[in-house]
Amino acid sequence: MRLVKLAIGLVILLLLPFLLWGRGVEEVFTIDGTISWLRSFGAWSVAVAVLLLASDILLPIPATLVMTALGMLYGPVVGGLIGAGGSFLGGMIAFLACAKWGRPAARHLVSDAELVRGEALFERWGAWIIVLSRWLPIIPEAVSCMAGIVSMPRRLFTGALACGVLPPAFTFAIVGHLGVERPALTFLLSALLPAAFWLVVHRKMRRATSMNST
Repeated sequence: MRLVKLAIGLVILLLLPFLLWGRGVEEVFTIDGTISWLRSFGAWSVAVAVLLLASDILLPIPATLVMTALGMLYGPVVGGLIGAGGSFLGGMIAFLACAKWGRPAARHLVSDAELVRGEALFERWGAWIIVLSRWLPIIPEAVSCMAGIVSMPRRLFTGALACGVLPPAFTFAIVGHLGVERPALTFLLSALLPAAFWLVVHRKMRRATSMNST
């Protein structure tokens, strides 16, 4: 139960920037405004877009809107790669930071036995939790933090994170590039494609592991 409370506490902590500045950020970030803002950085616009998406761990950045703008600005392929790169970077920062500093802090709140149970949970189901949570707000950042706190295997986390961020990034980039508005279909694809992607990648990872062990 303490581990669950820790996860809930992380969600609440990550919600604070949205409660404090979310409305103001929503007023600033529009499709046209985001495109104009990125263009103003010239050659640095790609780096700015990546850092903008990566900062979603701390700031109330409307990631799906930014990904859509990237599709309109750079096309479905390049825009999708930029969006996926920014989301991946944000997830890795949360994971690595919490692995280094979050676990020692968590020891003051939960016992070593509970952390061990958390390790077992994330080693078995953590990849699915990461993949299936990427289309939700707030939850992906909290899950990445929890994965770091309970020392989820880095290779497993990296593979699941990649499968989680690639389909939504390309989906929203394609939507932006085509200029269509189908929110239900977009969110459905963002939720289902990562799971399908992970099924394929996970099977290949298991096959490679079994071949290396023989």
